[in-house]
Amino acid sequence: MKKNINSIISVIVSAGVIAAAVPGTAAFAGEEVRTIQVAHTNYYIPYDFETEDGESDGYEVAVLRAVDELLPQYEFVFNPTTDDVLLIGVESGKYDVGTKGVWWTQARSETYVFPKNYIGASIIGIVFRAEDAEKYKSLEDFAAAEGKLVPIAPQNAQYNIIENFNANHPDTPIELLASDQFVASDAYQWVREGRYDAYFDIRTSFESNVVNEDGEYYDIADELAYVPYEGIPTWPLFNINNQELADAYDEAIEQLKENGTLEELSQQYFGYSLFDYVPEGYQQGDQL
Repeated sequence: MKKNINSIISVIVSAGVIAAAVPGTAAFAGEEVRTIQVAHTNYYIPYDFETEDGESDGYEVAVLRAVDELLPQYEFVFNPTTDDVLLIGVESGKYDVGTKGVWWTQARSETYVFPKNYIGASIIGIVFRAEDAEKYKSLEDFAAAEGKLVPIAPQNAQYNIIENFNANHPDTPIELLASDQFVASDAYQWVREGRYDAYFDIRTSFESNVVNEDGEYYDIADELAYVPYEGIPTWPLFNINNQELADAYDEAIEQLKENGTLEELSQQYFGYSLFDYVPEGYQQGDQL
């Protein structure tokens, strides 16, 4: 009998050792696990979307799943939804965190908790006529050639990016014209027809609308080209009362950076590294 008891104790101790060696298995054994409601947009491929089977998917969703694996004190539940519902839901506390490829702004930082570490990046650059591919190798080339840029709505964060570009390139500024918001199809057509020389566009938008065979403007794909400028970091938004959760997220993200998970997921969902485009030394609040 004593031998059997010793064997049982040995098994329990061994199981404890194994659990302790595996992150997230032992630290919260027997303790209450908090359920975290995560909201994400249901359409923003490949960042965050809902599959035909109703499953949550996308780069940012995958990153948060990896974060969840490293945080045994939490269990993430994913909720696909719309932009407005996400923002209102996180602000009200219906959701603990929301992710939608969002950029940092001062106004948002007063409403939500931004973590220290961004989750990914949104690549932005110029769409121009393919015949100008040798002329425009970069946004700097476009500025030096005095190219004419499609107007940008002042409330759009892209307007600020061009303003900052001009401040950093006083000898070759881009003429920045303000405009009301318009649909992307207008911009693509304006560039194609020669009304303007380039359109400042997000890379995934160009790929979805023009490059993708199912894109609405795939028929003019051969007439347009794209050059990236920079990566604008994207962030998850935490409810104002969830600083502790945001801090835990930061610790997990640091691990995912170091072990290569973020890079692997970037390659999986985009086919390239998002982080190669973010300026070195970027700090939260930097105006790119």
